[in-house]
Amino acid sequence: MDFSLLLVIAVAVTGLVWLLDLILLRPARRRQLATAEAATTEGLDQETRAKALKEPWPVDYARSFFPVLLVVLLLRSFLVEPFQIPSGSMRPTLEIGDFILVNKYAYGLRLPVTHTRFVEMDDPKRGDVMVFRFPNEPSVNFIKRVVGLPGDTLRYEDKQLYINGEPVPKRLLEEGPSEAPQEWLLEEQLGEISHRIYNNPRDTGPRVRELVVPDGHYFTMGDNRDHSNDSRYWGFVPEENIVGRAFAVWMQWDGGLPSFSNVRRIH
Repeated sequence: MDFSLLLVIAVAVTGLVWLLDLILLRPARRRQLATAEAATTEGLDQETRAKALKEPWPVDYARSFFPVLLVVLLLRSFLVEPFQIPSGSMRPTLEIGDFILVNKYAYGLRLPVTHTRFVEMDDPKRGDVMVFRFPNEPSVNFIKRVVGLPGDTLRYEDKQLYINGEPVPKRLLEEGPSEAPQEWLLEEQLGEISHRIYNNPRDTGPRVRELVVPDGHYFTMGDNRDHSNDSRYWGFVPEENIVGRAFAVWMQWDGGLPSFSNVRRIH
């Protein structure tokens, strides 16, 4: 089940229990205490009064958890959400096991669960590293780099990306780097974003014939160009599937001890 939905349900249940106690149960306990005090001439001792006013355990738990859950929901829905990188499709920018932070308001504020945008801000820029719900399976989050914007004409042939008829600038940095000996490490310039990519010179890879990105959609690609399930295979990302912009790596955990030595911004 969608974690956002579970969080919304938890906030709603704990909030309703707390509100029910404030409106109905707490006044009833106080009335019962007043009736008991009126029935005795000596008054009630402190222990008896405390027991009479004590909150039932569901109310106690709701009162304790509701503020915490509400803060988590607001932060996660409208400010920042953490994600873990499960695959190598964004290498060398992101490694398997990287824990990233995603800016949830960069592309506008969206309601949890329904994902409806109710406050518009910036649109994705060419070169942004974007998290989105996979169009073919919306319960799964993908992370790729934005390559094509609405209205762009794209072509990908012989490992060269063309945008609006112009080849995207790139230069070779290293052949067979130690961390990926089968790949070529290149630097690519997408708009104002300079970033590194991998290409395998022995892999022909997919060929994308000239296409136009529809309005309200985006074309995405992984930086590990020959090992990425991206828009070249399944098409465009609708605007309503956007989750946010990835902006930082805050931890790395590949099964051993967590590491904080490679905290960095994402470009």
